[in-house]
Amino acid sequence: MIALIIGMSASVVFYTSFYLPESLAKPSVSEHILHPEKDFVIEIAPGAVIEGNQNYVPNKASVQLEIDNKVIWQNNDDTAHTVTPDVPYSDAYSGEFGSPGVIKPGETYEFLFTQTQEIPYHCQPHPWMTGKITIELNKF
Repeated sequence: MIALIIGMSASVVFYTSFYLPESLAKPSVSEHILHPEKDFVIEIAPGAVIEGNQNYVPNKASVQLEIDNKVIWQNNDDTAHTVTPDVPYSDAYSGEFGSPGVIKPGETYEFLFTQTQEIPYHCQPHPWMTGKITIELNKF
């Protein structure tokens, strides 16, 4: 019985000391990607709540890792909106993509992309509001 308790204790110590921290660690990412040269701003345009009006500007955005991969959605409308991926997306470094609720008028949502990807997104309460962001490797 004592050997069983010692064996289980050793297993728990090994798991929590070596395996668990490694599995929870964020991947190694270049400092140039973590601190891009500039931010990329996508405006939620005034009147976006009205179907047929411009909504996310630019509607089809393309950003480059190391240059402008920190993206900020700025709500300039007088209605709350969301940034919700059409298909769930998780960046290995930054986690789940999508605003954690509504973005109130005058507020922002930002996300640091660290991997190449193409993500279509929409506004949950206003499904006609759609956009797409493409994250590419630095071309230079």
